[in-house]
Amino acid sequence: MPKCFFSLLPARCKKTGEVRQEVVAGVTSLAPERADAARLLALVRGQWQIENQSHWVRDVTFDEDRSQVRCGNIPQVMAALRNTVIGLMRWAGHTNIAAACRHFAAQPRAALHLIGLELEN
Repeated sequence: MPKCFFSLLPARCKKTGEVRQEVVAGVTSLAPERADAARLLALVRGQWQIENQSHWVRDVTFDEDRSQVRCGNIPQVMAALRNTVIGLMRWAGHTNIAAACRHFAAQPRAALHLIGLELEN
């Protein structure tokens, strides 16, 4: 049976350093003995880590929200391609995806090398 939970968490604004309280609400199907406050907090923080690492990069770096691709399966294909590119860049050790995009745009041979392709001279 799904259960609702609410939590008051501190949140810090990166620009100003101001700390404020945020209400986090959620629904869980975990049994009560597995849904203590520490476990729910870890799950919520884990979700935000995914949001910050993947969705935020797709929204900001790849400007996904302004994409005009809307027909058929193309939006899902483009999302899969963006996720693949982000994954390849992270696998190659890049932590700043925007900087990695600029690097590979300036050095397309490096991008090809990343996927195992070499151009002959």
